[in-house]
Amino acid sequence: MIVVCGEALFDVFPGQATAAGFGLSACIGGSPFNVAVGLARLGAKAMFFGGLSHDLFGRRLHHALASERVDLSAAPRPAANTALMMVSVGADGAPDYAFHGAASADRMVRVDDLERVPRDVQALHVGSYCMVVEPVAAALRALVERQRGASLVAYDPNVRLMVEPRTAAWRDALEWMLARADLVKISDEDLHALYPGRPAADFMAQALAAGVALVVVTRGGQGVLAATRRCPAIEVPAAPADVVDTVGAGDTFQAALLAQLSRTGRLSRQALETMDGGAVRELLCFAARAAAITCSRRGADLPYFDEVAL
Repeated sequence: MIVVCGEALFDVFPGQATAAGFGLSACIGGSPFNVAVGLARLGAKAMFFGGLSHDLFGRRLHHALASERVDLSAAPRPAANTALMMVSVGADGAPDYAFHGAASADRMVRVDDLERVPRDVQALHVGSYCMVVEPVAAALRALVERQRGASLVAYDPNVRLMVEPRTAAWRDALEWMLARADLVKISDEDLHALYPGRPAADFMAQALAAGVALVVVTRGGQGVLAATRRCPAIEVPAAPADVVDTVGAGDTFQAALLAQLSRTGRLSRQALETMDGGAVRELLCFAARAAAITCSRRGADLPYFDEVAL
């Protein structure tokens, strides 16, 4: 079982103006939500540990996860509304985001809720803004400390400055996790947001020195860099794709890493430490193919295992 921790929310898009206002369309999302769905579609056993509201949106998120056969027995159902990310297009054509979720259900996960999560899970994935907003951040840090050494701990910061604009908070969370995570995946975009101008190789060296067993830096169309102590410099090109959009590509990559590690019996720190360069490349190529499939489709429509396997 792989436990995925963090937010599930709705992205809301304005449609045509009407006499009374706007038509709106809303899409399920959230990075951890996507990772949980991606794991299930790739054949892994996934459990979601995130606050799900009883409101209209929360019920839909719950149904969507359940329909993908994600285990929801650990998910708290706090008396709070679902977070909404309003997405519009600015005057310059760039996306404009407005976040509505200061006291939303995803944040209302507390340390007392940790007893919902089994202690014998094989892996734990944390990431995105629930690692930097309270009270959920304190709960997830406590969970990481509890499972550290007992479960493989994976982390993707998935920086969202529109939710928490203080880069220092994101850096603190990342550096705290480097000393506790076994697998860290970060995009070059997030790396540059937190450490402008810093080479990926320097960050990877820092991660390995802090104790990370496998560190991965995704670079979109430029491919992927990765490192372990045994294999300090591995590069894999991006898989070919007819790109429609890149929504959910990073979440797909993370889900594919964890699912393939599970499938090949390597979902442990010891296995990561003993993987040779060929095994790491094979893992990265699988994840790159999965991400390319998502990029070839509209929105975060993550692939199934049969679509990715060669």
